[in-house]
Amino acid sequence: MSWSCPLCHAPLERQNNSYICPQRHQFDLAKEGYINLLPVQHKRSRDPGDSTEMMQARRAFLDAGHYQPLRDAIKAILHEAHVENVLDIGCGEGYYTHAFAEVAAHTWGLDVAKVAVRYGAKRYPQVDFCVASSQRLPFSDACMDAVVRIYAPCNPLELERVVKPGGLVITGTPGPRHLMELKGLIYDDIRLHAENSEQLPGFRRVREQQIAYPMTLTGAEATALLQMTPFAWRAKPEVWEKLGRAEQFDCQTDFLIQVWQRED
Repeated sequence: MSWSCPLCHAPLERQNNSYICPQRHQFDLAKEGYINLLPVQHKRSRDPGDSTEMMQARRAFLDAGHYQPLRDAIKAILHEAHVENVLDIGCGEGYYTHAFAEVAAHTWGLDVAKVAVRYGAKRYPQVDFCVASSQRLPFSDACMDAVVRIYAPCNPLELERVVKPGGLVITGTPGPRHLMELKGLIYDDIRLHAENSEQLPGFRRVREQQIAYPMTLTGAEATALLQMTPFAWRAKPEVWEKLGRAEQFDCQTDFLIQVWQRED
């Protein structure tokens, strides 16, 4: 199985260091080993996705192992399902993706942020990485045994299209009490995360698993964590300063894993 053209959806065939479709649309393989399948007309900004600073913060935090229980739980689900082809949507720099490659025959990582994909491709050559939109997945119909989405948006109709009958979509989302202590530094009125009410057309939910545990972070790790979150832009300068000076910051995690099976 190979990529499909993001412009005409025909299969791409590799010729030397490029991928070309029958319509002669051409996409070059970067020296780091990834392929950019995000045409300029599909971009919403010049450099969509996370910035270099956000990517580096996430990489430092994840490499410290604070979210490893989430990664291990999803990896175990993939292992139990005996999957061959796995796609990680919103893969970032590949922290989760390379672990999935240990239990799958072939693993793809997709993200809109080129800076993250470039780093992931350089670090994890066992994964096929691409820069692409999750709204237009550059893959053929019914080609994936499993798709993983951790905190990543996606077009649900595209999931229905690319997942094989009987295949899986595995989602990782924040549970109600995720990062409550961090939110308490930013908001006067702390609200629990809303329950995940997502419905996926063409799929039925077959499993749900909650993972919650406390974290003890250094000030630098807490600052990196805040930079990863969607509420970082709401944090006032004094919050960043307080975290940076902290010797220790205690914070709880609360993850919800849901497994959806494609109906025949």
